[in-house]
Amino acid sequence: MFKKNYFLGLLIAVGIPLICFFILKYKSERGIHIPPHYIYDTVIAKLDKDKIIYDTIWHTLQNFKLVNQLGDTVELYDKKGKILVIDFFFTRCAGICPVLTKNMQQLQYSFLKGGNTRQKIDSPIIQFISFSIDPEHDSTQILKNYADRFKVNHDNWWMLHGNKKTIYDFAFEDLKVDKFSDEPINPNFIHTSRFILIDKNLHIRGYYNGLDSTSISKLARDIGILMLEKQSKSTIFTKIANIKWILIIICVLVLMFLIFMRTPIFRAVKNEK
Repeated sequence: MFKKNYFLGLLIAVGIPLICFFILKYKSERGIHIPPHYIYDTVIAKLDKDKIIYDTIWHTLQNFKLVNQLGDTVELYDKKGKILVIDFFFTRCAGICPVLTKNMQQLQYSFLKGGNTRQKIDSPIIQFISFSIDPEHDSTQILKNYADRFKVNHDNWWMLHGNKKTIYDFAFEDLKVDKFSDEPINPNFIHTSRFILIDKNLHIRGYYNGLDSTSISKLARDIGILMLEKQSKSTIFTKIANIKWILIIICVLVLMFLIFMRTPIFRAVKNEK
């Protein structure tokens, strides 16, 4: 009877931690889908203990200097450490642009600070950027009027104009607006419905259809995930999910238990039973 109880206790001692670990690992791997990186510059191969490890260098957006709707000269690197949502438009557009701006405005206001009756946007975390693809016409005042028409909060939304080559080079060389797209994009006039998500490290993390409510909902969700994403790859779940250390700890505990079985104290307890 004692032997049977002993094996049952040993099974419970080993089995419960393992079951809990695998349940947690399963949930952590499937519960949160991290937005992927999209564009890389190079892949570096490193030799570590006779094993080749590949390290991807993700494309980092280059800086620019343009003018916003308030007449301020701004640079992309002014917003380092923020999540960015980017699109392209022009004020004379009577087609998709008003819809894109309205959807972006609704997205902006979905990040209101909780309970703030003065409609304060959580500006330290996220920045919205709209590039005019018709910068010769879209002056500072025209952009300001356009922004006010859509009740844009200027705290964290730039509507930019300036050097056309700077805008178009940024669109194609940095943002790769023509990649991963089913819609044709004219290199001479960037008329696209795409919203582009950029993380705090200025890496591209997603392309979304700014006219589709489902795609915009996914964008909002992905922004929330990136807000919680740590700079380091080390997270609570990855620490927990390091099975090697979990199994080592369990094996050590089992070994200690088996050693204890051979001690005089254990044998004395067994004889009393």
